[in-house]
Amino acid sequence: MIVACHHISKGFPEGQVLQDVTFHLEKGDKAAIVGVNGAGKTTLLRIMTGEMEPDEGSVSFARDCTWGYFAQDQALTSDATIYEELLKVKQPVIDMERRIAEDERLMGTLRGEALNNLMAEYTALLQRFEEEEGYAYKGEVLGVMRGLGFTEADRDKRIMTLSGGQKTRVALGRLLLQKPSILILDEPTNHLDIGSIRWLETYLMNYRGTVLIVSHDRYFLDRTVTKILELENGRCLMFGGNYTSYAERKEALREQERRAYLNNQAQIRHQEQVIEKLRRFNREKSIRRAESREKMLARVERVEKPVQLRDDMHLTLTPCIKSGREVLTVEDLAMSYGDHHLFSGLSMKIRRGEHVALIGDNGTGKTTILKILNDLVTPDDGVIRLGTNVHIGYYDQEHHVLTDSNTVFEEISDAFPGMNNTEIRSLLAAFLFTGDDVFKTIGDLSGGEKGRVSLAKLMLSKANFLILDEPTNHLDIVSKEVLENALNSYEGTVLYVSHDRYFINRTASRILRLENKVLESFHGNNSETAPEKFLGNYDYYLEKTSASAQSDTARTVFTAAGERQASGSSSGTQTSSAASTALASQDPSASSAEPANSKQAYLAKKEEEARQRKAAGALKKIENEISALEEAIGALDERMSQPEVATDLPLLTQLVAEKEEKEETLAELYEKWEEAAAAV
Repeated sequence: MIVACHHISKGFPEGQVLQDVTFHLEKGDKAAIVGVNGAGKTTLLRIMTGEMEPDEGSVSFARDCTWGYFAQDQALTSDATIYEELLKVKQPVIDMERRIAEDERLMGTLRGEALNNLMAEYTALLQRFEEEEGYAYKGEVLGVMRGLGFTEADRDKRIMTLSGGQKTRVALGRLLLQKPSILILDEPTNHLDIGSIRWLETYLMNYRGTVLIVSHDRYFLDRTVTKILELENGRCLMFGGNYTSYAERKEALREQERRAYLNNQAQIRHQEQVIEKLRRFNREKSIRRAESREKMLARVERVEKPVQLRDDMHLTLTPCIKSGREVLTVEDLAMSYGDHHLFSGLSMKIRRGEHVALIGDNGTGKTTILKILNDLVTPDDGVIRLGTNVHIGYYDQEHHVLTDSNTVFEEISDAFPGMNNTEIRSLLAAFLFTGDDVFKTIGDLSGGEKGRVSLAKLMLSKANFLILDEPTNHLDIVSKEVLENALNSYEGTVLYVSHDRYFINRTASRILRLENKVLESFHGNNSETAPEKFLGNYDYYLEKTSASAQSDTARTVFTAAGERQASGSSSGTQTSSAASTALASQDPSASSAEPANSKQAYLAKKEEEARQRKAAGALKKIENEISALEEAIGALDERMSQPEVATDLPLLTQLVAEKEEKEETLAELYEKWEEAAAAV
């Protein structure tokens, strides 16, 4: 046991938040705390870290345990640059490095006992330096900086000049570099783009310590945790597995509780009806039997009614009118802010009924594109054409479409003056604003509450083309699922920006990636007659990006001229050829034209399909091994180029030998790959 919470309870004037919360984590556990907004997740973390006192209970940590807490709100103030701020974490290692250098300088000036003492100190220092991975600390700092989305050009930016989101990323980087026994992270994926989230996933999966996370990012939780701590109505339950496993087991548990309650109620009603009938007979014997049954009924254990999942937010999106087939056409779009060039020559088409997710790193211009489409920003160049009968509904992640001085009620009544008081109150109740909540001012609402008001306005707009900028930000998991269900049943067209991969996976039929100032579309149809009809969620996108060296059939690059262009590279030609051969061999039209009713032909076909699957699996395995070796060799090259390694002859000799061994293995794998590719 590395940390334990014992019977934690905490209440506030508005109600009890935590009630007898008890759990413990072992060394190396990766756990998440989940629950709706207001369930007490952040409160529990603050109690664990000593920022808040519980009403009852206690928290205990193992001896010599260190913990690091990443809060949602970071107040980072510093005159240092990003690189300098991250490097501060490694100050003990830097001090050791200086002492080692000083000892080396003194070695030539001392003799006898003094030299022996110095050599003993030097040896001990070197051992500690190696244990602290001192030879790699600069590379580690740069790796964390790059992983969290900072470029080489960002390293010298001053902390005071950064945005709030950038400061939050620096604070997260500092914590990761400290490597405490327990990482306690409250919404760590906020302000991270998809690339940085994927890097953080890998980092946490390989983290040697214990990790406790609060997050609404279900894809992130699926990838990083093996335990789920659920907070619901103040109580805590622990489930093994990732988020998807938890959700399935929780649903089964709810159904089991519901059935037990209904069966219990049915049994009670049956006994009450029998008792009533016996009493109506009004005979001594029947009355005695009725009294006996009443005593039995009093002893029956009453099953409590299960607490209902908070799914009472209702969102239905209905287009006002059917739009034309061509909803949006963009040609040669260009945008710069001063000397900062975002993109130029961007072109795309969106057709009726498509649900398109626009993804890309932070700062590439995704939100700017949405603002241009909504006439909030004027582009430097380009043509934008909306189709026939297209009516846009816009969801802004910063909620600039809301008026801070309005009450929630006024926000709806001003935008839709045709609605009466009863209709407005009924609508707001569907979005969880009841009683005096409707008189809260917009400026006083939380991010999640503002999101619900924006969704309410979006529902009333009856738009047939929804443009959404980070619609799941600040929404808890239940509210996200409500929005997902609404979009999946929506018959109009959707274009949205999101970093929520679980949300993308459930709602997108097509992915647009903005990278290196180019838009790429990931789809499942390479037809020249219908090039814009794409099928592909986030999992499909991952599959195609990981297989991009094998096949170019899934991507279209929109160039400045708006033409579709193959995006394959000259490297990896053999792999692409092998993959194309595999695709062709699996084409039903290329199969043997045997009679359909021939058993022999059927069996032969099945055997061939099995052989192809086996061969493709073997090929994929070899390709993964090649990729891993190439990365390892590259890492060795990078390490050997570091000045501290280049001057350490024993270490350099060891690394050279290791590289030669890996290169020999790589050559053998290339030969195996050629044989496997020929068999596909």
